[in-house]
Amino acid sequence: MLGRFILLCMMLVAAGEAAALTIYKYTDANGVVTYTDQETAGAKVFVFRDRMVEKLDNQVKLEVKKHQAGETLIVRNDLYAPVQIRLNLSNLSNVTGVSEGPIEWILQPRSKIRLATLAALDPTKPFKYKTSLNYALGDPRLLPTQKKYPLPWRGGPFRLSQGANGKYSHFTPKGRYALDIAMPVGTPIVAARGGVVVKTENQQSGRGNNPSGNYVRVLHSDGTMGVYLHLKKGSVKVHEGQHVSTGSLLALSGNTGNSSGPHLHFVVQRNVGLALESIPFDFNQPVNSLPNFAVGGD
Repeated sequence: MLGRFILLCMMLVAAGEAAALTIYKYTDANGVVTYTDQETAGAKVFVFRDRMVEKLDNQVKLEVKKHQAGETLIVRNDLYAPVQIRLNLSNLSNVTGVSEGPIEWILQPRSKIRLATLAALDPTKPFKYKTSLNYALGDPRLLPTQKKYPLPWRGGPFRLSQGANGKYSHFTPKGRYALDIAMPVGTPIVAARGGVVVKTENQQSGRGNNPSGNYVRVLHSDGTMGVYLHLKKGSVKVHEGQHVSTGSLLALSGNTGNSSGPHLHFVVQRNVGLALESIPFDFNQPVNSLPNFAVGGD
């Protein structure tokens, strides 16, 4: 069944239609699950959102410190990666200490910064304001220095089940240049490039509530990030803040999250200005060849 589904995905990608295609899923009388691009009686639309959802609210925070002179606005970054931030102040009433326009900054890993100290223009009256904090992982000032990567797995050879710009699910800015490689659950996943582990998820079962399933995000020295999705529950071997080298074991492949079947979703992203977007990359050997076991890089 998996082979048929992978073949379907490859056919859909090759079709080259301009918009995302509709996939239907149904279970026959024998309990066999089938995916098809043809509408069939009893079939339901299969919603595939192969994207990353990372909850950073508890790790990038706006703190308000009240004191006799007024209020100080502080942003704290608890992540092991820089964060681009933009603080907007609106609905101002009797406020001084506010600069024109939003306040922007690149906040380094595990640090905090005072962005503004506000006070009442008329001390005899209260002052009011509203805040809105936007942020994105990474430093947009950095530019990619590497385009070719070793294969991020051991074993195989495996096949590419969906390539860059795939119309099935790789059509959003965050995943446009992602690659899906079909492989058995439990395949060792290794770092395609060295760096610092900045985010992981390891406890999701099945589809769960996160389309990414279990994943590992690694920040590279040039500001790009390699992300490995749909990993097996409990298999992630690294922790946030850990430095890894090219070829280091990260986890085992799985079928978690919004996954069409056992596979690795690998994507390289960078911050392009308060937004993470995928960027083009190549593997340094064909996907369906034996893996590259060389260890090196940054």
